[in-house]
Amino acid sequence: MDACTDNFTIALCYDFDGTLSPTNMQDYAFFPKLQTPPHEFWERTCALARAQDADAILAYMYLMCAEARAANIKIRREDFVEFGRSVKFFDGLVDCGGGDWFSDINAYGARLGATVRHYVISSGIREMIEGTAIGGKFDKIYASSFMYGGDGAAFWPSLVVNYTTKMQFLFRINKGVFDIQDSVNRYMPEDARPVPFRRMIYFGDGSTDIPAMKLVKTQGGYSIAVHDGTLEKREKAHRLLDENRVNYAVRADYTPDSKLARQVKLVMEEICARRRIEASERLQYEA
Repeated sequence: MDACTDNFTIALCYDFDGTLSPTNMQDYAFFPKLQTPPHEFWERTCALARAQDADAILAYMYLMCAEARAANIKIRREDFVEFGRSVKFFDGLVDCGGGDWFSDINAYGARLGATVRHYVISSGIREMIEGTAIGGKFDKIYASSFMYGGDGAAFWPSLVVNYTTKMQFLFRINKGVFDIQDSVNRYMPEDARPVPFRRMIYFGDGSTDIPAMKLVKTQGGYSIAVHDGTLEKREKAHRLLDENRVNYAVRADYTPDSKLARQVKLVMEEICARRRIEASERLQYEA
C-alpha cells in the first residue's frame, strides 16, 4: 500500500435511512410522540401524493406538520434535534469503545495520502440527522428541512431532497459549491473540480438512490448498494448490481473487518493508484 505523492480528497456520500440506520428516522421518536403507527403514516403519505399528484417527499413533510398541529404538538427545530438522539445505526458506525467507521476510514485514507470527507444526501430530516450520535461526523449534511414560524414550530419545507435533487448535491460536492444559495450550474473545467466523480464512493439502499448511484458509477466513481441482511433487502441490492446500477452489493456492516470495510479500503487503494498514474502521466507530458 503506497501513499500518493500529494494530498487529495476522497468523498464518501451516504443516503441515511436504510443505509446508515436500519429504518426511517421518524420511526424512533417522532411517530411515538404523535402516537402514530409508522405504516399508517406512510400509507397516508402515499395516498396524499397520489391524490394531489405531489412529490412524495413534500407529501410526507406536509403530513408531519399537519398531524403535529392536529395533535396540538409543536415541532420546533430543537425537537427534531432531540428526536435524532434516539436514532439507531448499523454496527460499526457508533464508537462503542473500539473506534468507529469514520475514524477507521479516515485513518486509512491518511495512510494513502488522502483526506476523506463524509457527506449525507438524504430525503430524511436534516435537523434530526444533526441530532444523531453520528451527526457531527459529516462534513456536510444535505437533507430535507423545514422553515420555522415566529412560535418556533415547523410550518413549511425549506429544502426537499428527492431522487433527482440528490444528483444536484453530488455536483455540489464535485465542484466544491456547498452553499445551496450559490449556483452549481456555473461552468467549471473538469480538472479544476475539487472532487472528481472518480474519487467518490456513494452508499445507498433503495430506489431513491438509483439516479445518484448510476451517475457516480458512469462518471468513473463507485456505488455500493447496502442491505440489512434480510432476504428481501439482499435481493433488492443484488438486483441493482445485476442491472449495472452499482459496483457492489454488500451487507450494511460498518465494523473494521467487515466485507464492506474491506471493499471500501480496496476502492480507496484503487483511487490512490489512479492518482499516481495521473501524476506520472503529467510528469511525462511536462518532460
